Amino acid sequence: MDEFRKSDIPFEALSGHEPSKHVKIPQDIVKWQRSEAYYDLLGFINAVSYAIQGKRINDPNIYISPTMKNVLGIFDKLNKLVDESPPVDQPTRFGNKGYRVWARKMHRDIFVFMKEALPQEKCDLFSELGAYLSESFGNSVRIDYGTGHELSFIFFLCALFKAKIFTEEDSIACALRLFNSYLIFVRRLQKEYHLEPAGSQGVWSLDDFQFVPFVWGSAQLSFNSPFDPARFLDEDIINEYKDDYLFIGCIDYIKQVKTGHFAEHSNQLWSISAVPSWTKINSGLVKMYQKEILSKYPIMQHALFGKLLRFDPVTPGTALPVARLGFIHPSSTKSSTNSSSSGKSGSQILETEKYDASTQSVVKSPKSLEEDQDKNDKPTDAAENPV
Repeated sequence: MDEFRKSDIPFEALSGHEPSKHVKIPQDIVKWQRSEAYYDLLGFINAVSYAIQGKRINDPNIYISPTMKNVLGIFDKLNKLVDESPPVDQPTRFGNKGYRVWARKMHRDIFVFMKEALPQEKCDLFSELGAYLSESFGNSVRIDYGTGHELSFIFFLCALFKAKIFTEEDSIACALRLFNSYLIFVRRLQKEYHLEPAGSQGVWSLDDFQFVPFVWGSAQLSFNSPFDPARFLDEDIINEYKDDYLFIGCIDYIKQVKTGHFAEHSNQLWSISAVPSWTKINSGLVKMYQKEILSKYPIMQHALFGKLLRFDPVTPGTALPVARLGFIHPSSTKSSTNSSSSGKSGSQILETEKYDASTQSVVKSPKSLEEDQDKNDKPTDAAENPV
């Protein structure tokens, strides 16, 4: 808090809401899955998925708002801190202690960076937003990084929309500019300081470090994809599209840092190539994310909740948005990223599911999309869980 004061943030921010941990025992996972934050998070991920269909990272027509440009600038400053904190000579290969020097500087300056990037009238939210952001770059004690840290950054992005700092117009840039900048930066941290994977399951996990770029990357490819899923491991596809699609960028990075046959070191990803469509891949990955990341106590015990992303229980019967990809509804050119626990997403964009508190089960509500979309198209077992 002393560093917080030194940053000269407006005094009102000092009394801002401090986020806290609420998943303290394994049984709290059920409470988390019925919380407003859980519904907000899935609504946000799925709505952004809809928005970026058919869009490429390097599309020059992506709208960049002044606030988005300011937040992107935070990564220039974080990269400068890396330049100032080189790895140290040490006998062990992994977990370079130079990372701890960088982490101390990051924690010292992160609120200053936020003050310079975000609207000052939102200063009472800086404490919560800063906590999500600062926790998204890894753990300085263990010198590791994993999907739990990535989740904290997704919390940060979702909270920016909840705070109305970002608007619907920022949806595409949020994933294809800001999140992509985050990916590039954490990859630099991983290579610069030889960060250990946090809680890696080895060959049986989707990836040692990331998950969300595969969800959003498959969403990009769900509409007018230039290649089929069976080809995403082809060298010519990787070389041509690694800078255009998040999914292919991840495959390229894995091939850079791992040796041997892809099916051996990344079996789960390799098996995805057998799934017939990117829409089915996306659906399966979202379900896997809910099961393997959002339902795991070792990950969620570290999650922070505050005023923007609340641990309060959602109202029974609240709709849980589920993205229906593969087409662009003619009446919708923008996604609804403000998917809140009220479930009021654009009806043309997201199908919904309702939670029945009495049976503790999920029951589908009437479709809000075109009824002939994928009618009678029952997914195969592989599509339901492609990985």
